[in-house]
Amino acid sequence: MRRYTGLPEQGALTIVRRSSSRSKTESCSTPTDEQLDQLDLETEHLPAVDTPDACDKAALRLRYLLRQLNRGEISAETLQKNLQYAAKVLEAVYIDETKDRRVAEQPRAQQATLHMRRLRTPCWARCSVEKSNDAKRLADEDDELSEVQPDAVPPEVREWLASTFTRQLATAKRKSDEKPKFRSVAHAIRAGIFVDRIYRRVTSTALMQFPQDVVRVLKTLDEWSFDVFTLHEAANGQPVKYLGYELLNRYGMIHKFKVPPTILENFLGRIEEGYCRFHNPYHNNLHAADVAQTVHYMLCQTGLMNWLSDLEIFATLVAAVVHDYEHTGTTNNFHVMSGSDTALLYNDRAVLENHHISAAFRLMREEEYNILQNLSRDEFREFRTLVIDMVLATDMSFHFQQLKNMRSLLSLAEPTIDKSKATSLVLHCCDISHPAKRWDLHHRWTMSLLDEFFLQGDKERDLGLPFSPLCDRNNTLVAESQIGFIEFIVEPSMGVCADMLECILGPLHSGNKSGTNAATEPTIDENSGAESVNKFKIRKPWITCLSDNKKIWKEQATKDAEARANQEQEENIEVQPPPEE
Repeated sequence: MRRYTGLPEQGALTIVRRSSSRSKTESCSTPTDEQLDQLDLETEHLPAVDTPDACDKAALRLRYLLRQLNRGEISAETLQKNLQYAAKVLEAVYIDETKDRRVAEQPRAQQATLHMRRLRTPCWARCSVEKSNDAKRLADEDDELSEVQPDAVPPEVREWLASTFTRQLATAKRKSDEKPKFRSVAHAIRAGIFVDRIYRRVTSTALMQFPQDVVRVLKTLDEWSFDVFTLHEAANGQPVKYLGYELLNRYGMIHKFKVPPTILENFLGRIEEGYCRFHNPYHNNLHAADVAQTVHYMLCQTGLMNWLSDLEIFATLVAAVVHDYEHTGTTNNFHVMSGSDTALLYNDRAVLENHHISAAFRLMREEEYNILQNLSRDEFREFRTLVIDMVLATDMSFHFQQLKNMRSLLSLAEPTIDKSKATSLVLHCCDISHPAKRWDLHHRWTMSLLDEFFLQGDKERDLGLPFSPLCDRNNTLVAESQIGFIEFIVEPSMGVCADMLECILGPLHSGNKSGTNAATEPTIDENSGAESVNKFKIRKPWITCLSDNKKIWKEQATKDAEARANQEQEENIEVQPPPEE
């Protein structure tokens, strides 16, 4: 089970090659300082990555790059070009895992099969293979390939796997001596570690710098009632930029999916600008940062991240950041009733949510903002599908159906919960979670939201449209509205979400009894008062906050009612005619 450490996950770079035909006397020796000093780092006239000479060129350059990096005597552009070349060379190479003498007398195809027992590939070349096809290819239990799960392979290997495992003829033959060769598995592994070490060093030095005030605020990032308003002040009005960057780095997404730090910074900057475009009191960059932080709490502090893949975590975090991108400060109903261009474009269905998604992905199509540039085609499709599902689920018109469906699913004896539905419910709950936060935060959010509603009401009045609920600044009962919102929307949502998380994470918790999950708490039997160790429970800090906030609103509602009664009494006295003399 993965543990959240606050640091990027250590990704693996594995290189594989075809069998070498070069003699051992051709082995490369360590280059001297004189040789390195004479090296030209221009990349325009380098040999093609799939030629034998490319490997030696790449190895020499990597040593030179590391030396110059330690001295601080190399430009970022030169470093990037040479690392890209070296990476392409390494990705074009295969490793023989074993040199078992017994395979020497076997047919060439069988030798190749045995040498591929634990095939792994870089993330750019992932390709999904259906389980049914895997079963057919791996049916022979006596075959040493029975342990292989080739769910991700480079294109050139895919043809080979198809011809080997499905008895289909390969569409094209490749000569084994056309690839660069490593002389042993050990050399190949060393090369992989060498490049990975340089990549990490370059990435860490290129990461965005955080102001000290921001670093101080982010120390409380794991708290349920994180104060995003303080972050906004410390970040000079850019909470999305710093919080989004911090989360993607903490979960290792920058390294895992090779997101260029500068591209990520550009992307978050543009997202932040989109949130500030209409100067909304509530649906702005503060709200985006708050929801992203709350999603982080759900992922990290409940243990949900241990149930999700890296790509699913990546999609969840990005969905949280962009879920209200370019929000107009008006509701879907306003767009429909006013006949806005956006409503016409999306046929009155999930108008804003469709725009948030479309605008965000349109932004990522531009090279300088494309944080997904190193995802494979399959990874991109999965990522996009997840983000679309999650952001569309934030449409409040789906709220009751969403809860009903999840309750029905959880009522089954052995529920199977789809990951997309689970993350969608989590994002939806985080989107409406401010009443479940500390009172000072919740009250500030409430006033901002009402300001936004009232501005919409002013527009509706000017357009001759009926007021939407809570949008008439002269006839809105603030305390009563929040009590109803908590009792009928937020409390049930958080309850279903908690039940879902406990259902999902229970098996993971029971399978990891050797360690204590700090995000869990024991169950107390209501009848006996005895502590139960059988049922997994997550901590629910929102329960206390919801109870406290509702109590305060009820007290406020009582005062407001008394004030209104006194005001009506005074008005009645004023309108009464004077007594006759």
